[in-house]
Amino acid sequence: MHTLTRETLSGHMAMALFAALVAGSHSLGGLVANEAAPIALMFMRFALGAVVVGAMAAVGPGLSSADFRSPWRYLLTGGIFAFYFVLMFEALKTAKPVSTSAVFTLTPIMTAGFGWLILRQVTGPRVALALAVGAAGALWVIFRGDIQAALRFQIGRGEVIYFIGCIAHALYIPLLRALNRGESGLAFTFGVLLGGTLVLGVAGAPEIIATDLSALKPIVWVTLGYLVIASTAISFYLLSFASMRLTSAKVMAYSYLTPSWVILWELGLGHGAPPLAVLGGVALTLAAVALLLRED
Repeated sequence: MHTLTRETLSGHMAMALFAALVAGSHSLGGLVANEAAPIALMFMRFALGAVVVGAMAAVGPGLSSADFRSPWRYLLTGGIFAFYFVLMFEALKTAKPVSTSAVFTLTPIMTAGFGWLILRQVTGPRVALALAVGAAGALWVIFRGDIQAALRFQIGRGEVIYFIGCIAHALYIPLLRALNRGESGLAFTFGVLLGGTLVLGVAGAPEIIATDLSALKPIVWVTLGYLVIASTAISFYLLSFASMRLTSAKVMAYSYLTPSWVILWELGLGHGAPPLAVLGGVALTLAAVALLLRED
């Protein structure tokens, strides 16, 4: 067993914060999924995010021509991540959040598979156990400790759409590490956002042009602001930062904390508290994170 290093610990802390920020995007995103075309919303998100992160990179570590070697890397990673977000919002049009959350719990396991295929990262027994415990805890939280609710779970068009998006999300994580050539987290994140903006701009030109910005409700702009700053600029950087310090499986295992964070977000938004039975699931997800903090 190896001692937990400062670098590894910082990766874990980054992913804990990442899970909290992603939970906020789920809670707010569910309020605006039907207010505009998903691809138009994501284009604005990526474009504004690129401006914010580009400014952060320029002021911080700086940007150089070397950061943009082989620009196809950014088109690939940006396109894949944009694909995930578009499908997520498309799925929320027809699927219930509880169903999409259940589908998302499959992502860490798929990420471990892609991590082996791309980086030959082997998921050890302890991490595998953490993945299993985390999945059980997340499902417990998602279904609020109600076995009947779990048994009623149905696979519909929205769930299938989101599952395809989750495959893209799982592929994105090991690609970050495989394609990074020494660029800083901010520089690489800027490239990903720029690449995603270009892909979305080309693929969604008709929907983007047809979107009447003046007709959008205030909640859409509030949500867009959160998505740009917290759930794009900051979380993309955290994801890139952690991917350089943790294995792909460990990075995505933190997604199991998202349902627990969603509970806090829902309380903050005045949507009520879940039943006490949910706390058992929260305990399992925390146990999974504790297992991850112990190095193989």
